[in-house]
Amino acid sequence: MKILMLHGINHDMFGKRDPKQYGTVTLAEIDAQLQALGKELGTAVESFQTNCEGAMCERIHRAFTEGVDAVLINAGAWTHYSYGIRDALAILTVPVVELHMSNIHARETFRHHSVFAEIVKGQICGFGVDSYLLGLRAAASAAVRAH
Repeated sequence: MKILMLHGINHDMFGKRDPKQYGTVTLAEIDAQLQALGKELGTAVESFQTNCEGAMCERIHRAFTEGVDAVLINAGAWTHYSYGIRDALAILTVPVVELHMSNIHARETFRHHSVFAEIVKGQICGFGVDSYLLGLRAAASAAVRAH
């Protein structure tokens, strides 16, 4: 099984950016934890991060042609307004799990809405790094059920 983890805009700055919301964990540390849990679950996890919306859409298109089994996405601020990424995700025929380190519903009003919510399998938010690990477990489980 192969699961694609998509990291969105500004996530390359984890560990430096707004530690009150995101803690001090780096993107490399998050990816290492995903790799370790992936091995435990018997799935390969590929991570991709970009600050370019078009590159994110192109990676999602490639996921469709590569036949990944599930997709995890933390799109950051794009979650709240990127119809382009939403439409790219809608092309996928595999489970997609949206996740966020912070509780987007307890933050600024503009963050309460996700343009992805209608097309994803589910959303996990507010658990810091554990949101990623919970998301991976949920995506792996949903992928098994989908086969």
